Amino acid sequence: MKKTIRLEAIDPIEIYGVGNKILTEFCTYFPHLKVVARGNELILEGRESDIAEFNIRFAELVERRQHKMNLTVYDVEDLFTGGGNGHFALTGDAVIVHGTDGKPIRARNKTQQELVKAYFDHDLIFAIGPAGTGKTYMAIALAVRALKNREIKRIILTRPAVEAGERLGFLPGDLKEKLDPYLQPLYDALSDMIPARKLQEFMADGTIQIAPLAYMRGRTLDRACVILDEAQNTNLGQLKMFLTRMGPSAKFIVTGDATQIDLPRREDSGLIAGIHLLEGIKGIATIRFTNQDIVRHPLVTKIVKAFDREAEG
Repeated sequence: MKKTIRLEAIDPIEIYGVGNKILTEFCTYFPHLKVVARGNELILEGRESDIAEFNIRFAELVERRQHKMNLTVYDVEDLFTGGGNGHFALTGDAVIVHGTDGKPIRARNKTQQELVKAYFDHDLIFAIGPAGTGKTYMAIALAVRALKNREIKRIILTRPAVEAGERLGFLPGDLKEKLDPYLQPLYDALSDMIPARKLQEFMADGTIQIAPLAYMRGRTLDRACVILDEAQNTNLGQLKMFLTRMGPSAKFIVTGDATQIDLPRREDSGLIAGIHLLEGIKGIATIRFTNQDIVRHPLVTKIVKAFDREAEG
């Protein structure tokens, strides 16, 4: 039996790979099929059952490309060993990335799983909820995975430089030295997932950038996963400035906790207002974490609830 598969509206090299490397790897899973690539057409010859299976799997590979900037041979392996449609394989108990100690990092509850799925289905995700729910940690894990899979070229992490009870101006050193302690939680998460020497290399060559939000003004952020942490400390204008930096091939994740606003006036926070403004726009998702999603020490849940009761009273 013969069949022709035609690629529409996509450059064949994006699916076949340079020198047909990806296609060659794909065809190893169909040893009884003869496959000839001619431009945007694939000519298959073999058993009907093999051709049908090839057609299904190849469609999944093409669909996977819609969620990635570049395919690799590892995508082919995931496709056949990860339960089919690769980007959905992470919505359950799948490993997102391995930590530097070899420990697998995966979603630990249903809401974290929703965040993982939203990452593959949307270009802009708001993840809001109380401290200790793993919002930022999961976002960074997804970014590191994307970088390792060459889906993106850069990871950019940013926070608004608002002091939580301290003034940066009174800290010693130059601007970078003043800001580094404030950005330390982001460094800590990255250190869990990328070996120290490699992390230093990424920081030195700009593959990973950590900077205060003000440094984002005027930039176009593309081919990157960009994470805005502590977004409750932005006003609406700052949030708009950040979101409009978004390039055509970027993923943006905004995390925040509306109960921990450090601005002089709480009503100046633009996070919740921004979410309401953007609600319902295709391509944007909002994941809401609750006290039940806290994954730190069990006491953290009780502490958060106690402070919430005090604020309500």
